[in-house]
Order: sequence, then C-alpha cells, then structure tokens
Amino acid sequence: MASTDHGDPGDGPSVPPPLTDVVNATRPSAAEQARTVAAATNTATLATLTADGDPWASLITYGLLGGDPVLCVSRLAEHGRNLDRDQRASIAVVAPTTVVDPLASSRITVAGVAEKPTGETAAAARAAHLAAVPAARYYIDYSDFSLWVLRVHRIRWVGGYGRMDSASGADYAAAEPDPIAPQAARAVDHLNADHADSLLAMARALGGFPDTVEAVCTGADRYGLDLKVTTPRGVAYTRAGFATAIDRPDQLRAAATELARRAG
Repeated sequence: MASTDHGDPGDGPSVPPPLTDVVNATRPSAAEQARTVAAATNTATLATLTADGDPWASLITYGLLGGDPVLCVSRLAEHGRNLDRDQRASIAVVAPTTVVDPLASSRITVAGVAEKPTGETAAAARAAHLAAVPAARYYIDYSDFSLWVLRVHRIRWVGGYGRMDSASGADYAAAEPDPIAPQAARAVDHLNADHADSLLAMARALGGFPDTVEAVCTGADRYGLDLKVTTPRGVAYTRAGFATAIDRPDQLRAAATELARRAG
C-alpha cells in the first residue's frame, strides 16, 4: 500500500473513504510504476554534486539499459565535471501528461551511482542512448562527451496527490514497464465519452463508493482502471480491478467489458 508521508491534498480527512470493500485494488507496484515512467520519455533533470558539495540540477536526455538510465554528458557542462569528481547522482523524470495540474501527474526520482561503461556494456549503452535520443548521433562521439550508466540503488514514485511509494534498486531492476498504460489514452477517452454509466456502476459496485454520482476513468494499466469518483461526501479516487492481469493493449476492451458485466 502506498505510503502517505506528507500533506499533499488528497491525504487529508476531507477525502471520503470507501463505504464498502474495493473488490480488487491491485495496481502496479512502485517499481513497475517507476519503470513505466522511465520508459515513457527521454528527458529528465539530473542532480549532481559540485566540488563544494552543493546540489546542481540540469536538463539531460537519457536512454535505458535495462532499467538503468544511460546519460551522454559533456565535460564542458558543469554536471559532466561534477560526475567526474563524484559519481553519486539522481534523476527526476516526469511522465508525459495532459493533466492541467503538474502535481497530479506521475513522476519518479531515481538515485544511484553513475559509472562509465566499458567493453560490450559500452556498446550496448551507446545503442540504448541513440535509440532513445536519435539526435545524439551528432555529438555522441565528440571527445568531450562521455556515456554514463546510472546504476539504480533506490527509487521514489509519486502518482499524484496522495499516491506514492519507494522501492529498492533490486525491485526496480526486476520490474518491467506496464504494457498497457502507455497505450491506454484512446481507450480511456472512449470509456469516458461513451461508457459513463458503466464507469458509474464500477465505482458503486466494485470501487467501494456506492454513493458515487459521477465516475471518470483517469488511467488504465495491466491490472485495472483508475477512477475519480464524485460523491455527496466529496471527491475521491478508487480502483476497478480486472479479474486477471492483461499483457497486451488489444486485451483492454474485453477486460473493461468484463468489468462492466461484473458491476451489473
């Protein structure tokens, strides 16, 4: 269960609790969520330490070698010189979103120690970076640029207000990006536009909010649908879980249909 260790809106007592049990609240783990966010983009904010020990943040691009970010940085840049001196680093990645409130969207902090790859790992790291950042082909072989692989020691995932958790580097390495979430936008739009009654039934019968007056799907993943529910007691967020996890985007329609059938 996600920890709630700060006072973001959504953590407070104004959020109505479920009135009945959520039938299946299974959702991706923090490690899975982090892998999904990391794979969804190629830009991040890199935090390094200056010679004086001050934090230094800069925009970078990255690819992924497994789940480890592959950075291509220049020693002419301060962050490049910082990594030469102290390989401790972290990156902050924000998932692409159309949500108006930036703090309501998913983001991760990935922390670890950067290392310069050698041998076959160097070739794989180069290929991974170029696959994610094609424009890097114009400078990746310049003498002042170096490849670094950020070996992940721990991650922090925030899924919006009131949803957050941490995971170890080992859990992150063992996880896989969610195969549904990156492709789900069209299906989510369709559910909201054409199946509002079914979403309402899911929230009432499966999501623990029988007093729901409006339900909006805010996302989908291999385990189910995220729902934003409006009740006379206020606005809350809940879950409508699939009977079994799915592995392909083309299974989403059938899984949502089965949810609507169960909700009655």
